[in-house]
Amino acid sequence: MDFAEKVVDLSTRINDLREHVTTEEATKNALILPFLQMLGYDTFDPRVVVPEFTSDTGTKKNEKVDYAVMKDGCPIMLIECKTCGCTLDQGKANQLHRYFQNTPTARVAILTDGISYKFFSDLDKPNLMDPKPFMVFDFEKIEESLIPELRKLSNGQFDENSTLDAAQNLKYTREIKRLMAQQFENPTEDFIRLFAGQVYSGQLRANVVEDFSARVKQAAQDCINEMINDRLKSAMTGDSSVQLSMSAMSDEAEPATTEEEDDKPKVITTEEEIEGFHIVKAILREFVEPSRIIMRDTQSYCGILLDDNNRKPICRMHFNATQKYLGLLDDNKAETRHAIDSLDDIYSFADGLKGAVERYK
Repeated sequence: MDFAEKVVDLSTRINDLREHVTTEEATKNALILPFLQMLGYDTFDPRVVVPEFTSDTGTKKNEKVDYAVMKDGCPIMLIECKTCGCTLDQGKANQLHRYFQNTPTARVAILTDGISYKFFSDLDKPNLMDPKPFMVFDFEKIEESLIPELRKLSNGQFDENSTLDAAQNLKYTREIKRLMAQQFENPTEDFIRLFAGQVYSGQLRANVVEDFSARVKQAAQDCINEMINDRLKSAMTGDSSVQLSMSAMSDEAEPATTEEEDDKPKVITTEEEIEGFHIVKAILREFVEPSRIIMRDTQSYCGILLDDNNRKPICRMHFNATQKYLGLLDDNKAETRHAIDSLDDIYSFADGLKGAVERYK
């Protein structure tokens, strides 16, 4: 099992157990220790993972951080745990800040509730924990681009210099992404002028800038959608375990394309549809080879098939409207739509998804 699969498995475990985890100790045992094990650290070896690590700070004695990950007898990571579902605000990071300052060999500090993991370092000032994390890894909404970065912290991969370089890049990339998202959602006048000045030959008076505001916002959104769609098609064409077909999902052969159809909106696969697809794969991985589960997107819904066969539909994701629906089909291919409030609700229909696969065995 590769590292990405271990991450998905832990995400599934967290979703199954979270409602039963109501104390900090339960959070540690059920969620956080499996996280450390996923990273390859032996949680039963006190030379590797030390619980209740003493980190005296100033006049305060017997201060203890929940876990310290050790290397060559020295702590390299400190982990402060909170109860599952707890808000990980700045106030809860203050305690970890004190521990970090008093443990100079530790260059990574983690604040977690067993679901969300906030990773800190001392990139601004040596031995002083930065106020903002350089990475936030959320098992409820996994960012695939962060999986390789998480793997760099695993046993056998951890290297202090490489980790700090990666942390520096992640810190600034994260902030730039945040600023770009703000500009795309609500572009400032300077941002609008930057582009309008390159396509408009007249003087950029206030009324012209106002006219270009909506154009720049729409162009930014169109550009993002096109880039996502192109990247998904390119990536999935080369990955045998994840395939994406842009043809319509139906039980009958598709008619030939007409000129009128060329004018119809293009099919755009959204990030939510991709995430939903991975959730379905995670649910079914124990019952069927994951490579047999295929996604096909259409203008009306995103379908998930077994063996890329139109006659073996597993479910349909209707995610293009404000209210999302998961469609399950019976033996006669009649679809029943179930309203869902979040992608996590897909796990509630695990039995229906497994039943669909069983019908085709």
